[in-house]
Amino acid sequence: MIAVLDYGIGNLRSAEKALQRVGGDARLVDRAQDAPGAVGVVLPGVGAFGACARALRSSGLEEVARAALASGVPFLGVCVGFQLLFEGSEEDPREPGLGILAGVVRRVRGGLKLPQMQWNRTTPVPGGPHALLPEERWFYYVHSYAPVPEGEGRAWVAATCDYGGEVVAAVEGPGCWATQFHPEKSGAAGLELLARFVATCDGRTTVG
Repeated sequence: MIAVLDYGIGNLRSAEKALQRVGGDARLVDRAQDAPGAVGVVLPGVGAFGACARALRSSGLEEVARAALASGVPFLGVCVGFQLLFEGSEEDPREPGLGILAGVVRRVRGGLKLPQMQWNRTTPVPGGPHALLPEERWFYYVHSYAPVPEGEGRAWVAATCDYGGEVVAAVEGPGCWATQFHPEKSGAAGLELLARFVATCDGRTTVG
């Protein structure tokens, strides 16, 4: 079972259905006690960083995310779920993120219309980690903020897009992947990425 964390933010059915379509036994999980045994964890997120951070904590599912990340259970963050991996966001400086990666989520600069709400070419970083995104593809974005990794977090950058300047589009590290774009809304390219994630969820590690 791949646990899609349902902490009351947005419609998560599209993520669940897309994972099921590529062969994953994906299920919405809204209680921490239903997560043990999961072979993968997906943290979606839409809307404002602060609201998502508060909802994740109050739901009790923050500890599920942390347990997966600490134990190497395959983890996928999407959109604000990607942003929550960082220390915080200038969108709501009062609310801390999970702090898994150094850096802060910042408003996208460059003078173009925000939010970026479009398909955009997404390019793997030369020499970077590319398990989920080995080649340039087009993905669908809806966001006004994006992480700016610092320190060791920069080594996790897997792909970027251009929107008035370089924007970090995806990161990848041991057992952890995250995207600013929405794979579940990105047609064949998104399904290919999700299929690669499902393939990593082989059951050798599970949420305890």
